[in-house]
Amino acid sequence: MRVGVIDYGIGNVQSVVNACEALQVETRRVTSGADLEAFDPDRIILPGVGAIGAALDRFRSAGFVEPAVRMVREQRRPFLGICVGMQMLAEVCEEFGEHHGLGWIPGRVVRLAPADNRLRIPHIGWNTVMVADPDDPVIGPLDGRDVYFVHSYAMTCPDSYIAGRSNYGGNFTCAVRRDNIYGVQFHPEKSSRDGSELLRRFMGAPHV
Repeated sequence: MRVGVIDYGIGNVQSVVNACEALQVETRRVTSGADLEAFDPDRIILPGVGAIGAALDRFRSAGFVEPAVRMVREQRRPFLGICVGMQMLAEVCEEFGEHHGLGWIPGRVVRLAPADNRLRIPHIGWNTVMVADPDDPVIGPLDGRDVYFVHSYAMTCPDSYIAGRSNYGGNFTCAVRRDNIYGVQFHPEKSSRDGSELLRRFMGAPHV
């Protein structure tokens, strides 16, 4: 089992690498599309923090798009986007203007708008996951569990792609799935035992 963690120069990628290595799987930071192709991983993880426009620009300029499309969309290798890495999967992202995402999940990334104006943005802290399908092999066991969030934006998409929701002054999408493609708005590498178990289940996810 080889896991490629995409590093496009933004965020603490090492914490995700450490979490994967703790599961005793061969893990490598890949810093370019050529590096991704050379490593040829069985699983791919795309972490991310910060501004999504800069993240998308760096992802594209590092040559990740073509090999990622081939491995994930065509060869259907299991893929996990984390936080901004999940948001990058959308068609359009509305942070500091509009940015075209990868379009792997039909939807838009919009700013959180809690109904309670006492709730601060960014949303930082632990919140409960409400899963859409308890039988989902990766997301399902998180139902009713608390995970750790740091974000100001969240994805809106058709219900058929929503794997989980959470609530912060109103429900928001906290997990998506499209076949072999998963995305989570929270940080599994910072979510203690439940986050580690999610990564473990992702390692066992089949090609679909």
